[in-house]
Amino acid sequence: MEETNGMSTEQPNATNEQQVTPPEMARISELESQLAQSRQEAADNWNKFLRERADLDNFRKRQERVLADRVQNQKKALIHKLLGVLDNVERALIYQDTLDREGLQQALRMVQWQMNEVMRSEGIQPVPTIGEHFNPYMHEAIEAVENSDQPEGTIVEEVLKGYKMGEETLRPARVKVSMGNK
Repeated sequence: MEETNGMSTEQPNATNEQQVTPPEMARISELESQLAQSRQEAADNWNKFLRERADLDNFRKRQERVLADRVQNQKKALIHKLLGVLDNVERALIYQDTLDREGLQQALRMVQWQMNEVMRSEGIQPVPTIGEHFNPYMHEAIEAVENSDQPEGTIVEEVLKGYKMGEETLRPARVKVSMGNK
């Protein structure tokens, strides 16, 4: 503040600031109250947001664990079924010396049947081949056969069996396809 001739140029509060009237004081008090309430509400909303975000993150992690557990349990169930087949293969190998040719063939057919049952129970089916029309989504052509009595594009021989699960091809069948009679 400036002073001139030792006197202050500052005027007393009453003249420098305007006098606040009681209605204005009430309004200011009301606005300050609303501001405090709004700040409290904003803080509460922020805390709610943080809690909800943490809950969502925990839910996501829990769902991932549930999914991983489900996959693990399904793997265990499949492995358990395959172990039964493996046990029978091992039994056949142990007794192969005591079995004649027919007995060994019968044991192999039983193991094949058991394996097919495991695959069927898991929804795995062989891809149809011989006599079917070639489908590049289910078949892999490894040879084109000329002078076949089958029409062009017909599968005449299956070299390696293919499998599908539902509509999805797990492994295409390797086949020989007719080029027709030329």
